[in-house]
Amino acid sequence: METVYDWITVAIFGGLVVLFLHRSVAEEEPQDTILHYLPPAVGCALANWVGNNGQGPLSAIIVVAVLAYIILVLKPFKLNLW
Repeated sequence: METVYDWITVAIFGGLVVLFLHRSVAEEEPQDTILHYLPPAVGCALANWVGNNGQGPLSAIIVVAVLAYIILVLKPFKLNLW
């Protein structure tokens, strides 16, 4: 935990873990599977690796893509965007 990329990606990954655990103990049937969490988890690892290797702008793009995936696919909030 030395760079800003470490902190940002670990925070996002921690949020993914909390979302998964929250949905796994909910009373209603979950609408997602563990495989839905794989792309953002891999994206966090990739963004961290890219950022730590001097590619800050590319890392930022990956982080934005990961956050977009979380919002549009996993839908952590009860938003009706469409």
